[in-house]
Amino acid sequence: MILADKIIDERKKNGWSQEELAEQLGVSRQSVSKWESAGSVPDLKKVIQMAELFGVSTDYLLKDELEKENRDVVETSGSDADSPLRRVSMEEANAFLNAKRETAPRLANTVSLFILSPVALLLLVGITESPDYNLEEGPAMAVGLAVLMLLTAVGVFIQITDRNKLSRFEYLEQESFETEYGVSGMVKEKKRDYESRYSLGLAGGTVICIVAVIPLLVAGVMESSDLVLILCVDLLLALVALGANLIVRVSTVKESYDTILQDGDYAKNKKRIQAKMGAFSAAYWCLTTAIYIGWSTWRQDWGESCVIWAVAGVLYAGAYGIVRMVLKADEK
Repeated sequence: MILADKIIDERKKNGWSQEELAEQLGVSRQSVSKWESAGSVPDLKKVIQMAELFGVSTDYLLKDELEKENRDVVETSGSDADSPLRRVSMEEANAFLNAKRETAPRLANTVSLFILSPVALLLLVGITESPDYNLEEGPAMAVGLAVLMLLTAVGVFIQITDRNKLSRFEYLEQESFETEYGVSGMVKEKKRDYESRYSLGLAGGTVICIVAVIPLLVAGVMESSDLVLILCVDLLLALVALGANLIVRVSTVKESYDTILQDGDYAKNKKRIQAKMGAFSAAYWCLTTAIYIGWSTWRQDWGESCVIWAVAGVLYAGAYGIVRMVLKADEK
């Protein structure tokens, strides 16, 4: 239980409202409200006052918060005593979590834009190859490529804008740091509350990505026309865009908690790996786009070449895992 929860419990045990507790401590009701919501932490003098009012020890109020903090400080100072680490306050931690929660939907949408960017091009090329429609290949390719570049440009613009907004927090993802007392406990509580939503979003997004392949497989088995195959590829990309959107949306919020706690991929010894994996993902999809455009131009067959996107989507997870394993081995 974190300090905020203990203040709430002890206040309610004594039958006091926030106003009554604030009056006894000589602070405003808003201050008590912030303490109880973990929006800020009372100073040591107020903690001692509350301990006296509640009839408990200061150790009881602070011990759960300080145990891990002190252990982290000891471990850090033992490994790098000459390099004092930055300390993250409660206010800064909350500002980072709020910023990541705000940018998570936009990041998820940019990923969807990148995945959807070739959909119009594939569809228009498929229509030009169908005898049922009278559409010239040149104008169709021009419009399709224009849409592809426009969606990509919009996605890049959003990512750069959000990156600038989060630039002051970059050290949290790239460097080791310490947290002031109360921060780790507050973040753990938020992470536990978010766990069910994260699991649901991750499972839902994964299922959608798996199901996305089914229409294309069925069309292939039935030896459907090129236009039908292209429509199935477009459907595959649309479903993958939806699934990826869900996964990125919930993962971004969950990763913000891991960043403050320095857990998982954001543990002190894994931060370099996380940065490299981001560069790998960007390079992978840029290379996929270049291969598709180059191969299709060379073969003058933009319809059959669309299978490159399906193959790239299936191979991505495997390639991501292999690269991650190699980087982890190098870090040891």
